Amino acid sequence: FYFRSNHKRKMAEVLSAALATAHRALASDHPPPPPDDAGPTSDSSWPTAGADQTTLEYWMDGLLGLAFLITTIISAKRMTWSRQQGGAETTVVTAFYSLILMTSVLRAVWFLIPNSVFQPSYTPIAFMAFDPEHPSWAGAFVSEILLTAGSLCLFSIFILILVYWADILKKYFYPGARRTKPMVTFLTLVGCLVLVEILNAASFLAQLYSSEGMILVNALLLATVSIVCVCEITIFSHRFRTVLKTLGAINQVSTESQVKRIVWITVTGNLFFFTRAFIEAIFAILLIIYWHRTGTVAEVFSHELWDAYILLKHWSEVAILCLMLYILQSRFTANAGAAAGIGGGRAGYDQVPDSEAGAEAKATGQLNV
Repeated sequence: FYFRSNHKRKMAEVLSAALATAHRALASDHPPPPPDDAGPTSDSSWPTAGADQTTLEYWMDGLLGLAFLITTIISAKRMTWSRQQGGAETTVVTAFYSLILMTSVLRAVWFLIPNSVFQPSYTPIAFMAFDPEHPSWAGAFVSEILLTAGSLCLFSIFILILVYWADILKKYFYPGARRTKPMVTFLTLVGCLVLVEILNAASFLAQLYSSEGMILVNALLLATVSIVCVCEITIFSHRFRTVLKTLGAINQVSTESQVKRIVWITVTGNLFFFTRAFIEAIFAILLIIYWHRTGTVAEVFSHELWDAYILLKHWSEVAILCLMLYILQSRFTANAGAAAGIGGGRAGYDQVPDSEAGAEAKATGQLNV
């Protein structure tokens, strides 16, 4: 009897242990669903890369899209009004407004169209062109093209400023030198940037590298252009202030307001480009490091880092576009009040400030085109 009882007890213990092991294995393979009354988990409120947008990202995109939509409406009205004014100055000013308008439209479209239209993931993911496992590659490619086109239009605004500054300064520092038409120089420089982006897109479509490589090329290009703009704005601004002070002393007129405007715009412009260069450079460095270590940049594109990148990058763009619109408007106000001649600025010293500043209406704000 004792043997039978002991044997049964041991059998019961072995069977209980086996059932417990099986239960733990099943629980690990198929975790139980949360109860119906349970609130949202942390994964649903803040999804990982590859999931849908978070609530924060929906609001972030909506506000940025609205901000760029407002600048679109304002720049469109200003451009229409500028074209009706007549005179040689309207060509340059209308060009500025056109670039602001194109930048705002492209950014508004990029932010206001839901991200799910382009790709299922809010943060960038790695894919190759024509990859059957990633049918959303075409939408993601279109999204990247829209983003790149907006950046090129934005940078073209400042390239146009620098081209006119260089032309004006060359006129007064090297009077006998042959000068190329500013618009020709501008189109040549912008054409080179567009060519680089076309080659970048073609390399992606030819499957020379993945979407990670395309994003990396864009980051390196924008960082390089930003650094160049910082250097050129600083150099040209210093020379411009020298010219204005010299002309003011010769003509016995005060140029303090113009000098202050140039200093103010130089500081804000350099702050924008330095910030942009810093963001794009850090972004590119992180891409290269993670790509070298892991062969992918999935760790870089976390929601937190990507959201910070988008916020800092694009709200700075909104700020600089608003600044450009304010400067151009103040310039028109000054022109209307002064009723000054436009084309005659190239004739003599008294009209040089009008000619210079007008050539780059964005830089001085008050001076005539």
